Amino acid sequence: MSEQRAASRYAKSLLDLAQERGTLAEVKQDMDLFSKTLTENRDLRLLLRNPIVKQDKKLAILQAIFNGKVSALTEKFLGIVSQHNRESALEWVASEFHTQYNLMRGMQEASVTSATPLTPALRAEMVELVKRQTGLASVELTEKVDPSLIGGFVLRIGDQQIDDSVRSSLRKMRISLQENSYQNKL
Repeated sequence: MSEQRAASRYAKSLLDLAQERGTLAEVKQDMDLFSKTLTENRDLRLLLRNPIVKQDKKLAILQAIFNGKVSALTEKFLGIVSQHNRESALEWVASEFHTQYNLMRGMQEASVTSATPLTPALRAEMVELVKRQTGLASVELTEKVDPSLIGGFVLRIGDQQIDDSVRSSLRKMRISLQENSYQNKL
């Protein structure tokens, strides 16, 4: 089983258990902290992926870092994942937990990259586009500015991407002109 599939299953189990015990908000904060820690610490990510380091050492390091900073449920969860020798999946568990948490709340995350900052009207149009695409009522839109797009936008919704940028159009035009499908018949 791939690490991301395992991460998805672990995240779903943690989400369901936290909801059942009424500690969902607390576990959400724990997963945010865990995700932030992994994002900021490359060495920890590499350690969790390293097959040479024994699982008990990895668990001891995780406990040293997060002991007292996360809930008891999250500590037990980290222990269970470590017992099954799936520490490398922990890198994706936090992001998958966040995704499933938002879907449970009926919220879709999306990011839009444009050449210039979005106007309020364009922002509202992007939100409506995401709502139509996903069928969810709430949208959390992250905006980025990339002048190299020249114009247009790139919208990412989960694993889908809508690229309506001038840069992309120019690239497609260049490729079609390089194909030179015209054959001289002299």
